[in-house]
Amino acid sequence: MKTNQTLSSTTPVGIPAPAGAPPALVLPARPEPLLLQACNTALIVVDMQNAYASLGGYVDSAGFDISGAQGTIASIARCIAAARQAGVLVVFLQNGWDAQYVEAGGPGSPNYYKSNALKTMRAKPELAGKFLARGGWDYELVEALQPAPGDIVVPKTRYSGFFNSQLDSTLRARGIRNLAFTGIATNVCVESTLRDAFHLEYFAVLLEEATHQLGSAEIQQGVVYNVQTFFGWVASVDAFCATLAG
Repeated sequence: MKTNQTLSSTTPVGIPAPAGAPPALVLPARPEPLLLQACNTALIVVDMQNAYASLGGYVDSAGFDISGAQGTIASIARCIAAARQAGVLVVFLQNGWDAQYVEAGGPGSPNYYKSNALKTMRAKPELAGKFLARGGWDYELVEALQPAPGDIVVPKTRYSGFFNSQLDSTLRARGIRNLAFTGIATNVCVESTLRDAFHLEYFAVLLEEATHQLGSAEIQQGVVYNVQTFFGWVASVDAFCATLAG
């Protein structure tokens, strides 16, 4: 019987340090260790907004369980602190649209029908204009995870942070090749952005405890399997913080 196991190795992979530069850091990861350097790595914080992580936000109002969000926030805060200390670029992605929802696409876009924020507002007219509109509380980043000087905030209008945004050019202009992913939701915006990162030739690592899914725990495990088998690497928050500190 075939077991669908991910092929693994103990040999580090990734981009080696240039000649004359200090050796690359080695991040313990699955399915093999990943080479990192502070100068070519960015920590990506995906959509840590009131919409997705706060009571009364869109996800909570739409009937999804956000009980795991607080633990995720604490783990992301650890990653951000470690990244800043090591000189790793921190990039916040912020999802949403203009106040008139023109950027949401309208009835000619599949986003109009698949966005649960838009569907919830149509089903409950009293909520019209409340969710994911720039300038509103729902759109704002959670209070515990605020950008600091030197961090970058990239707005986005779809699940993937690379779609119709300046993310790719922002990273390439700084020589970034490695991306460490945190945020919500693992199976929606995190996975969508990470998959696009793979196709754009970035080395992407999912920091497992610093992400949270929409849906059951099995969904999280499905994304972890997809990432470590097909699209990138998976590491723990402890491993990421310890590697940068070393």
